[in-house]
Amino acid sequence: MPKPYIIGLTGSIGMGKSTVAQMFSDAGVPVFDADAEVRRMQGPGGELLQAIEAAFPGSTGPEGVRREELGALVFGNAEALARLESIVHPAVAKARREFLVGNAEAPLVLFDIPLLFEKGGSETVDTIVVVSAPAEVQRDRVLARPGMTETKFAQVLELQMSDADKRARADHVIDTGVPLPETRAQVQALVDKLIADLRE
Repeated sequence: MPKPYIIGLTGSIGMGKSTVAQMFSDAGVPVFDADAEVRRMQGPGGELLQAIEAAFPGSTGPEGVRREELGALVFGNAEALARLESIVHPAVAKARREFLVGNAEAPLVLFDIPLLFEKGGSETVDTIVVVSAPAEVQRDRVLARPGMTETKFAQVLELQMSDADKRARADHVIDTGVPLPETRAQVQALVDKLIADLRE
């Protein structure tokens, strides 16, 4: 039985990845959102809370992971971050496998993976779509977020591969620096093309 063709969606902060993922979903493509899955597992009653609390005492409560406390413990500490990732990543991989089983009949599925290139997940997908917008559009979007500062934005960019490098490695680029209907049309055209290619 042919497995679904896997689209890997990625892009730097503020490039409109979540909006584009929703557009793929609206076009009938099942979407696996790794970040949303992590939030669910770390939320109230989430299955990762016990392991995270054991590794980082005081970082969880009835509301789930206390993001600020946990962030303070792992930010800038490579060993602590690796410990957290060793808890989170296998759980996300398991959820992704279950998602694939549940959508085995779909011609296309999409994995929304923020750090697809940085964390080396590009070999797990069949094609890579990068969302991109001009740098000034990205900056305006990010700085409009609550609690975001120039310094935080700079730190995030430091950790991410540059937009130019991502575009160079992409199989397809979706431009989000244009009006939403134009971006939606790009998404629909790509979905139509990929499905047509699969039928050949």
